[in-house]
Amino acid sequence: MTSNTDFLLGIRAAMKFQDSLLKQLSETYGLTLIEANVITFLHNNPGKDTAADITELRMLSKGNVSQAVESLIQKELLKRIPDLHDRRRIHLALLPASHSITADVDTLMDEYRGYLFQGFSKEEFACYQILSKRLMENAKNAMKGRSTHE
Repeated sequence: MTSNTDFLLGIRAAMKFQDSLLKQLSETYGLTLIEANVITFLHNNPGKDTAADITELRMLSKGNVSQAVESLIQKELLKRIPDLHDRRRIHLALLPASHSITADVDTLMDEYRGYLFQGFSKEEFACYQILSKRLMENAKNAMKGRSTHE
């Protein structure tokens, strides 16, 4: 059994590796790291398309995401779309000018998965997906339980 520290260090290493790929993307396209994060998130998470979604799921500061969104709009890579049912909600959509960036995102994420899952059999990868989903559900449930006790 690995220790909690080993588990957390493994997660941190995977996140640092992903950040290094995003840094490469940001340098290629003259973006900040947060802007690259926003584009990558919107491209990879259909239906999760608000600044609040990005802030919550990528654990980025609200101010940084807001600034990045505004900058991406100015660069004509992103647009705001008002929600038809709730005028307080604003959806974000990537514009066609972002397609070369998102094509590189796909390539980099394939590279990322290739390194992380190198040597995994199909069965091991399937098992990882099942266990990972269960782990995330357990973590979410634990956080819900803790927030009701605070």
